[in-house]
Amino acid sequence: MRNKVSVGEYLAFLSIKYEVDPDKLFYALISAWENQESACEKLLVKCRRKTRDSAVFLITCGSKVVAQFPISKNFLEQPNSIATFKNTRLVGRSLIKKAGMADPLHIRDLKTGMKQINLKAKVVKIPASILVFTRFGNYATVTNALIADETGVIKLCLWNEQINSVSEGDTIQIENARMSAFRGERQLRIGKNGKLSIIEDMEFPSLEEVKAAQRN
Repeated sequence: MRNKVSVGEYLAFLSIKYEVDPDKLFYALISAWENQESACEKLLVKCRRKTRDSAVFLITCGSKVVAQFPISKNFLEQPNSIATFKNTRLVGRSLIKKAGMADPLHIRDLKTGMKQINLKAKVVKIPASILVFTRFGNYATVTNALIADETGVIKLCLWNEQINSVSEGDTIQIENARMSAFRGERQLRIGKNGKLSIIEDMEFPSLEEVKAAQRN
């Protein structure tokens, strides 16, 4: 367990990774404190060493050692100290990976050539689309929408039906996109395997606020 991760956060992470209810895991730790060993669904919790104020617990899954670390008695005396850590960064990353998605990025992280980009942002401007003749020998409409999050702004290239699928002010989820450059300008593009969807509104700063933050 990394030193920067608290016991509660790490246990919440384990409950998600091994699909164990956090309440059951918490009470299994209490039971192991009192009885030296306790089963929690697919996990077995053992109290290896115990002092007056803390104990070293070993958690296994079958023949595999999952973790071994000390937990204070004070932690176990709190009302389910695992569940309170369900919204932390480590747990959020675990949920994303469990859902089969790449770790989400922010606009400041984007670099030309990057692929499989997942991003949440707010649509701040959609310029009028133009008609172009593509390299595939057909006509298409295209526009470069401006999207922003709390870290910056970027142009999002929208084609045909994508243009009418979103509106200014929408919060969008972009999946499996790529970063490219056109005439020296960075653009985020959604390929045929990508996805663009509107999600519930999130509190992102306005374009003016983002530009002001970039100047400071």
